Amino acid sequence: MTLAARALTQLAGWPDLMEAVPSCGAGQALSSPYGEIAHFHSDRDVDLNLTDRAIRRLAGDLRRFAAVRVVPGSSWVTIRLDASADVDLLLSLMSVALKAHLGGPAADDRPVPAATTAAAWASGAPDRFRRSRTRGRPRLTP
Repeated sequence: MTLAARALTQLAGWPDLMEAVPSCGAGQALSSPYGEIAHFHSDRDVDLNLTDRAIRRLAGDLRRFAAVRVVPGSSWVTIRLDASADVDLLLSLMSVALKAHLGGPAADDRPVPAATTAAAWASGAPDRFRRSRTRGRPRLTP
């Protein structure tokens, strides 16, 4: 069983989550009462709708994890599942995402389709998703 399949099986058992067809048409998705919240695009990549507010609040912490890719201007992050610890991270971030969605959208939250995350990375993300080294942060390239 792949790490993504293991994570999907665990998350599908959560009371507020159900398996769904992803709006982007690729892979598998999980929905909450608030809409699509996760897309499993491959055996390793999972997009998670954290909300702009949660990403801003956790920005410093998210940068510490090599498994997390924050896409500038998006409320979705991509989590690369390379180890069991990455699955644990996904489960933790899912809890954050569910809580963030429970509060409803903030005035400055922007809806961004999930197709701009893992699918964009997999297809060779456009230059706007790549950032050069700024303020000591590493490049956000796949």
